[in-house]
Amino acid sequence: MPDPFVAYADEFHDVLGSNPTYESIPADAHEGPVYVRDWNAVLFTSVPERTDVPAFGDRNVQIGRLDVAKRKLSVFREASNMGNGMTLDREGRLLICEQGSLTTPARISRLDLQTGAIETVTDRWFGLPFNSPNDVVVKSDGTIWFTDPSYGALQGFRPPALSGDYVYRCDPREKVSTAVVLDSFNKPNGLCFSPDESILYVNDSGAIQGPGTYYPALPHHIKAFDVIVDGNGGARLGPGRLFATITPGIPDGLKCDSAGRVYSSSFSGVQVFSPEGRILGEIVAPGVANFCFGGERNDTLFLMCDSEIVIARIAATGA
Repeated sequence: MPDPFVAYADEFHDVLGSNPTYESIPADAHEGPVYVRDWNAVLFTSVPERTDVPAFGDRNVQIGRLDVAKRKLSVFREASNMGNGMTLDREGRLLICEQGSLTTPARISRLDLQTGAIETVTDRWFGLPFNSPNDVVVKSDGTIWFTDPSYGALQGFRPPALSGDYVYRCDPREKVSTAVVLDSFNKPNGLCFSPDESILYVNDSGAIQGPGTYYPALPHHIKAFDVIVDGNGGARLGPGRLFATITPGIPDGLKCDSAGRVYSSSFSGVQVFSPEGRILGEIVAPGVANFCFGGERNDTLFLMCDSEIVIARIAATGA
């Protein structure tokens, strides 16, 4: 096959190192990859299955498991309420963006990986239901930040939206735990913090408005927001600035490495940007939606490409 590592700048060789590796394994893997170090495994959500049932049930998306050392795939959880993005909280519990269905509410849930117990973290904002939570990250102070685009309604498995396409911050320690932190996005999607948490990156995938659509005049970019910590230990966001526009296609998964470089999925693979927003190179993986860093040295990228998982080991390490 052609070289899967495409350099646009010399600095990309610092990302790859002298001996990057690339392999793929067949898998039903679409979204939400998260590396669980204690298991040396990656958890991920499957491609939503097609069904003739009018009300999408919670078995339409499974949570799968890849045991990294053995390259062995298994089903970790049959039912996920249309799970999408996932991450671990500060205690190692799995946070799941449950998009919901026509009959079940959307929510951010928390799954204890040891006991299997699952609970709701948040499922509404001032009494209004969420649209279809998409991706989630956790700050070092334990606060949970997530995006909530209205893709569920556009794809027909959620009722019409009752609130905007917002980015939320949830602090489980507060009585009113969930607050809107950004309301200027068409379809907020992936998000991540810089290594020192001074910047929150959020992408907008508004160029896709539903299955089979692409409107290039609508957003397909990443914005950067300075994180401003107030005197009470809380955080708010400064004005946004354009970080990068993604082509071909849209940004979806979004991660930083330990050097502050930003990685974004596109229609052709994972694009890598300098902290200043200059594109450095790309790891070719058509169909990638989301990805994560993992492995014993945190130097391995696991790319979810719907029908396969691409595994690329590089020199850079995840933030």
